[in-house]
Amino acid sequence: MRWKCTRCFDFDLCTQCYMSDKHDLTHPFLRLETAASSGVEMPKRQGAAKLQMKGIFVGAKVVRGPDWDWGNQDGGEGKSGKVLDIRGWDNESERSVANVTWSSGSTNVYRLGHKGKVDLKYTQDAVGGYYYRDHLPILGQVVEATCSKPPTVNHPRFNVGDKVQVLMDVETLKVMQEGHGGWNPRMAEFVGKVGTVHRVTDKGDIRVQYEGCNNRWTFHPGALNKIQLFSVGDMVRIIDDLSKMKELQKGHGEWIEVMKTALGKSGKITKIYSDGDLRVNVDGQTWTFNPLCVSSIPGTVTEMNNTMTANQREEHTHPLLGHLLGEPHQLEITSSDRLVREAAQGHTDIVRDLLQKFPDKVDQKSSGKTALQVASHQGHLEIVRLLLTGGASLEVQDDDGDTALHYSAFGNQPVVMDLLLKKGSDIDAVNKARCSPLHVAVNKQHFDCVKVLLKHRCNVNVQDSYGDTALHDAISKENLDILNSLINVPEIDFTLKNKRGFNVLHHAALKGNNFATERLIVKSRQIVDGKKDDGFAALHLAALNGHFDVAETLLMQGHCEIDVRNNRKQTPLLLAISQCHCALVELLVSLGADINVEDEDGDTGLHIAIMRHTQTICAKYEGNLSDAPTISNILTRIGNLNMDKNPGLAIACYLSQEGADVNHRNRKGKTPLELIQSASVLDLLQKYAESKKPQAQSLPASGESSESPQPEPQTLQAECVICSESRDIVTFEPCEHKICCEECCARMKKCIKCHAIILKKTTVAGRVLSSKGRQASVERLRYLESKIQEIEEAHSCSICMERPRNVAFMCGHGACVTCAQTLKTCHMCRKPITKKINLY
Repeated sequence: MRWKCTRCFDFDLCTQCYMSDKHDLTHPFLRLETAASSGVEMPKRQGAAKLQMKGIFVGAKVVRGPDWDWGNQDGGEGKSGKVLDIRGWDNESERSVANVTWSSGSTNVYRLGHKGKVDLKYTQDAVGGYYYRDHLPILGQVVEATCSKPPTVNHPRFNVGDKVQVLMDVETLKVMQEGHGGWNPRMAEFVGKVGTVHRVTDKGDIRVQYEGCNNRWTFHPGALNKIQLFSVGDMVRIIDDLSKMKELQKGHGEWIEVMKTALGKSGKITKIYSDGDLRVNVDGQTWTFNPLCVSSIPGTVTEMNNTMTANQREEHTHPLLGHLLGEPHQLEITSSDRLVREAAQGHTDIVRDLLQKFPDKVDQKSSGKTALQVASHQGHLEIVRLLLTGGASLEVQDDDGDTALHYSAFGNQPVVMDLLLKKGSDIDAVNKARCSPLHVAVNKQHFDCVKVLLKHRCNVNVQDSYGDTALHDAISKENLDILNSLINVPEIDFTLKNKRGFNVLHHAALKGNNFATERLIVKSRQIVDGKKDDGFAALHLAALNGHFDVAETLLMQGHCEIDVRNNRKQTPLLLAISQCHCALVELLVSLGADINVEDEDGDTGLHIAIMRHTQTICAKYEGNLSDAPTISNILTRIGNLNMDKNPGLAIACYLSQEGADVNHRNRKGKTPLELIQSASVLDLLQKYAESKKPQAQSLPASGESSESPQPEPQTLQAECVICSESRDIVTFEPCEHKICCEECCARMKKCIKCHAIILKKTTVAGRVLSSKGRQASVERLRYLESKIQEIEEAHSCSICMERPRNVAFMCGHGACVTCAQTLKTCHMCRKPITKKINLY
């Protein structure tokens, strides 16, 4: 077939290029099936239903097909092969033959449509790209190929609820409407506007409902373009209304109870069906959703690439041995097949007999696996010894590249693994996914196997096809024992990055693994501010993904830079605000983050919070509001004013009362207040902006007393409850308890009296204490003490280490006057002392 563009002069595409979205998607094409046909006009590809092709493509597993006449080239009836590529037969036909390699080792090309013959059929399909279903001809349906007849037009199929838009000019639309609902001058008002399909008439015309219009207009289907609201790879948030979800799912993937876990969570679109339904990956589970059950998450591509959902990956699959453990279904099985089967089932005596009769079959495969591999997987130690004694190779790989050592890791067989390693198995062998046995053991969480591999000094820095090390995988699995073991290996390299640019600390921050974060900071404090290629540091990733504990650890223990910027000049605070992570916003602000910092667009946190409060991302806060007491209090007040309890607005109010500049202009010349469309919201924000802390905390709300909570009388605590020496000079906020001195409260995160999270610590003089700054000063003190000690040691007698060094020798060394009296040779360099010089 040939596809000819109707807009451009002499521009033609083959089917493969047409389906691969070459050329402008808004240009309609003619489909020419023969050299003599006049062509069938196609609708525009933009917005058309696009399906995935599956069948005999590269990677498919195939067997003999209906037209096979090539004898035993495939190794015999029932033997399978793998498609290496699809190609043409010289100049006779294109994409008509398949190049296949068989399990027997032979490779050849076979007909796949050439001259109407098909030599193959698949047993396991493969993916071969995408195609526009409605643009292909129907088999057996003859299309008239005369120029006198108007070309046949296939229109995209519309369903009730589809979003559609008229993109053509009014004059063309008038002509098309004849016989399809007619023309009304008011219809011109809706050209270019998005409407919703209300009904498809018996004639195939489309009735469209527009927002704000009581009339429903009937359109010719060719005048409408279906609006594709989502694309594969888009990040979406699932609605959290259970009853609404159940209702919407009817006829759209249906509802099962386990889908409850997806409510309110974010996911990634992996597939869009022709009827508009979406396949969405949520926390590793994939579900089919009605598009009305999801809403798009705003954010740049860079931000999306640094979210947990966007970094989910497929794992190396477990080798399947079930068919070897059951009874054989074949009437005849070969000696090698039997050897592998008996080894899998643990029949030691039979394996010994088979090895004596057929010693040359020791490394032969059955279903792609050797006897040693299956015995290693099942843990049959005696059989493994027999096979090794019989000369079995340790390095033979299966179809996935796995060796016997990989199989022992998959099967959690540490004893077999130890034996294989002692016999010389390559401890760092990688399979086709570049996974070492250590990767497999870590992914399967087989701790005993990990210990054996580490005992034999495996390379912990091997990277798989994703660029992940075993430690990357361990962080994802959250197995504390494996994590500890890997982190404590002296040779481990914490700076290695995977193919998405994440080192292990970035990965821990991305996944929210606080245990790993703490251990990595202890082991390698210097990587805490390391950045990815896009400028994201670990604190950026924790802030973007809402991992409060990780962010707190990075700040309090790692002493990371709080206002570190990425390539778009975003700080962690700006990212936390953009995702409405209330607890993180409070944490960062309380620890001194700059609330007036700009991103590359000149937007401050207040700009972003106001923009987000109108978007679905902040429609409902999912975090723990106990970690954000101030914003929680603001949310309650907003609710009491009969306004929507929107966290985006609450964050904006919080930033305003913390001193954010409401008059700061971004690159577009807009201040935060100029972005507000609601008068009530503008009034509320101005009140918070005008009343800075502490007055802002006592803003009266509807039905709420304007009196501030009174602090407890100071006489209740006359001394620090910890050291019992200093007076209680520090006030905790928001609980306002006074129970500790400045020195003792330095590392406190929660009040030890009421257990409330401490957001701020203030002295009697009004000075705000920074936990980070306090810890830094303690570290500074320890550093100065060590330096003083070094200086003292440098000036002390190196013999008695008590008295000052006040006598020098001609060699440059010295001692105290007492120790120097009896010395004939220098105690440091052993040179004779020719002269002693007193120092004053």
